Amino acid sequence: MITSVLFITVCFLAYANGANDNFKGVATLFGSGTANYRLALSWATLTTLAGSICAVFLAQTLMVKFSGKGLAPDVLIQSLPFMIAVAGGAGMTVILATRFGFPISTTHALLGAMVGSTLLATAGEMNPAPLLNNFVLPLLLSPLVALLLAALLYRLQHKLSVFNQPLCLCVEEPDSLVLAASSNAAMALSVDLSSALIIAPQTACTERDLGVVLGFDARRILDSLHFCSAGAVCFARGLNDTPKMAALLLLAPGFSLQWIIVVIAMAMLLGGLFNARRVAETMSHKITPITPAQGLSANLTTALLVIFASKLGMPVSTTHVSVGALFGIGLTDGKANNDIIASIALSWLLTLPCAALCSAVIYAVSTRF
Repeated sequence: MITSVLFITVCFLAYANGANDNFKGVATLFGSGTANYRLALSWATLTTLAGSICAVFLAQTLMVKFSGKGLAPDVLIQSLPFMIAVAGGAGMTVILATRFGFPISTTHALLGAMVGSTLLATAGEMNPAPLLNNFVLPLLLSPLVALLLAALLYRLQHKLSVFNQPLCLCVEEPDSLVLAASSNAAMALSVDLSSALIIAPQTACTERDLGVVLGFDARRILDSLHFCSAGAVCFARGLNDTPKMAALLLLAPGFSLQWIIVVIAMAMLLGGLFNARRVAETMSHKITPITPAQGLSANLTTALLVIFASKLGMPVSTTHVSVGALFGIGLTDGKANNDIIASIALSWLLTLPCAALCSAVIYAVSTRF
C-alpha cells in the first residue's frame, strides 16, 4: 500500500515538473514569433523526452545526491514515508507555482522538501555541509553565471551577426529598390516623381533584403539554429531533472531503473502538454521582449551550463539558468521587466520554506499510518 502511495506521489511530482518546466527551453521560440505555441510545445515534448531517456546513461550521479544521502541519516532516507513526504511536498509547491504562472525550480522544491522532512524526523539534527556544497552554492551561482554569460554571448553575437540590422529608410520605385539607408551608412537618394517613400521597421527592411550567406537564406539559418538551441535546452533539462525524481523511487520494490525513467518521462510529458500555458506566457512574453538572435544566445547559454552541470553531477536549476539568461539579455538591451523579475525572485525565495512546510506535514501524516 505505502509503495503505491510513493509511486503515485512521485508521478504527481513529475507531472508538476513537466507543467512548470517543459516549456522553458522553447520559450524563446514562442516569444520571438519563430514558432507558435503548439509547435514550440511539440518540440519541447520531443526533446525533453530524449533527454529523460539519456539520463539512464549520462546523469546517474544526481540519483545518489537526490536520494538525500549525506543530508539526512541513512536510516531516514531508506524509509518510504520520508520519500513520500519529499515527493509530495515538492510536487505541491511546484504545481501551486504553476497555477500562478511562476517558473520555479523543482530542484529547489526538492531541496526544501528534504530539509523539512529531515528537520521534523530528526528533531532539528541535520548535516549542513552537503546542503551548502552540493545544493545551495550551485543554485545561487547558476543564475548569476547565466546572466553574465548570456549578456556576453549576445553582445558578441550582436557585433558579428549578419542578422542584426538597424531601423532603415527605404525609397522604392515601382519595379526596383533604389535606397536602403541605415543609421550607420551614408544616405544616397535616387528619387523621381514615381518613387514611393517608405519608413519601415527593421523586420520589413530585412525581409526585403536580408542577404545571403554562402548561398543560403540567412533568416532560415537563424531559425534553424534557434530551433536546435531550444531543443538542446529541453534535452539538457530532461537529462538534469529526471534523475532527481527517479532517485525517490529507488526504494520501491519491483521497479527497474529503466522503467522508473520511462514512468517519470511519461508523467513529465503529460504535465507539459496539459498545464504549461501560464508559465509559457511568463517566460515568453513577460521577462523581456525576445528577438530570434537573442533567443539563440539565451538558449545556447542555458544548454551549455545545464549539460556541463549534469555531467559533473551538480544539481543546478534549469529554471534559474534560463531566467538568468533571459534577464541578462534584457539588461543588455535595456528592455528587461524588473517587476516581473522581482516577482519571480520572490517566488524562488518562497519555494524552499513552502516545500519544507508541505513536506513536514506530509511526513507527520504518513508516519501515523
